[in-house]
Amino acid sequence: MEKRNLIIYWITTALLALGMLSSGIQQVLHTQTMIDLVTHIGYPVYFLYIIGVWKILGVIAILVPGFKLVKEWAYAGFFFAMTGALVSHLAFGDYDVKAILGPLFQTLFVVASWYFRPASRKIVLN
Repeated sequence: MEKRNLIIYWITTALLALGMLSSGIQQVLHTQTMIDLVTHIGYPVYFLYIIGVWKILGVIAILVPGFKLVKEWAYAGFFFAMTGALVSHLAFGDYDVKAILGPLFQTLFVVASWYFRPASRKIVLN
């Protein structure tokens, strides 16, 4: 059971990190795809710098050993960012597959990675 959980953790964490890192870099670099995605639903372009930098820092936080409290904050930030993106697109009436599936799958990866993380990466409350 523990080996299975560890495999699930690393697969979902790798997918989460890959998605967040790639989108974070695109956001910091202001690629046209990202500009179109956020301006289409009314967010300002400068928002890309903010969310992109936080995504990159969050990936570092969840991958580097230790810093358990920072990991919790990174997971929470990813969850809020991805559910916020999903709700923003749906509320705006943007039902484009890319706009919906990206945040939806990333939210699932956040939850699975957080849930299946090994004890060495969890905060243990006494």
